[in-house]
Amino acid sequence: MSADVALFGGASSCRQCAMALLPNQEGKSIMVDWLLNLPLPGMALLVFLATYLVAGSVYWVVMKFAATEWARAFKAVSPGMLSPLGILFALLIGFIAVEVWSSFDKAKAAVTAEASALRSAVLLAETFPQEQKARLYGLISRHVEVAVNEEWPEMAQQRATLSLLPTALIGALHDTLSMKAADDRERAAQPEMIRALQSALDARRQRIVISESAVGEVKWVGILLQALCTLLAIAMVHSDNRRACAISLTLFATGIALSVLLIAAYSRPFTGANSVGPQLLKQVIASIDPLPAEVR
Repeated sequence: MSADVALFGGASSCRQCAMALLPNQEGKSIMVDWLLNLPLPGMALLVFLATYLVAGSVYWVVMKFAATEWARAFKAVSPGMLSPLGILFALLIGFIAVEVWSSFDKAKAAVTAEASALRSAVLLAETFPQEQKARLYGLISRHVEVAVNEEWPEMAQQRATLSLLPTALIGALHDTLSMKAADDRERAAQPEMIRALQSALDARRQRIVISESAVGEVKWVGILLQALCTLLAIAMVHSDNRRACAISLTLFATGIALSVLLIAAYSRPFTGANSVGPQLLKQVIASIDPLPAEVR
């Protein structure tokens, strides 16, 4: 009985370590935020080292017990179970990766749509009188300034909410709605301007909602536990050949580390080195003068 506890104690310890690295109930784990904000080489180094450490621990535990009466039990483990375990791990990785990259693509699409709508608004503002044009330019510039300096850091920490209204963009929309067109050009441009501003508002809402997406705790636990079970099975099946066991564990651990790295690097669309940035919004107002100092 004590041997059972000792053998599988490593699995319990690994699960506890995995849980320590996962977000807390509020989804704001300091350690996870620190990990996701690392440069990609640093994140890769940490993920690969941690994975190889776990694989090495599995190898050490299994080899230790393979020298006891547990050797007969290990040899009785069917190699045929490695295939379904690997398939289950691949399916978990595949489903979660699709979700992660879909959210990342949606985030890029939302930022692109917002930038495109704002660019259209800037071009349409040329149609209106100088005073109204200058006010619209100022409001659009202010919106970009707030988005870059306030909303993006909040989205990176998953703290941005729809409760904070984009007052500058709403002000531009109200000004356009209350504007009295003086000629046919202004009458034709006014509804287009309204549609462009509404599109920008909608795209902003989408990017804030998408900024809250992340790989949940249950999914991370599922991936890590499935990976651990597969590592244990590989070690048991090859327990009678230390060199083959080490090679097999190293190969599968490399696949685990690469999979975890790819998911972690894109798990939050607005967090980390690969995050979606506000560069397109800055480009929209590059020709507007004067620009706020923060968005030059």
